[in-house]
Amino acid sequence: MIYSTDPHFKLPGTNSKVAQTIDPSQQQLRIILDTKHRAGKAVTLIYGFTGSSTDLEELGKKLKSYCGTGGSVKDGEIIVQGDHREKVLLWLQKNGYKSAKRI
Repeated sequence: MIYSTDPHFKLPGTNSKVAQTIDPSQQQLRIILDTKHRAGKAVTLIYGFTGSSTDLEELGKKLKSYCGTGGSVKDGEIIVQGDHREKVLLWLQKNGYKSAKRI
């Protein structure tokens, strides 16, 4: 346990920088279909997003709304229930994500 009266004290190894979200045209997003550990059900995974977690949550919400399905955002990945690779790819390209690739 560490106690300090210094208002500018930071623990060693903590990074106080907030992740900056880069421009959508520079994002390196990957889109894959995954069925592992999901009882055989298919989900569309979008990973490779560089930026803050709030921006990732917002992007995930927009993609789930566009596809009309559920999902979540976990561990830096957007999970959309079902096989929506084509829809997600078209939405990302339409909204300026030029580097989105379907794997």
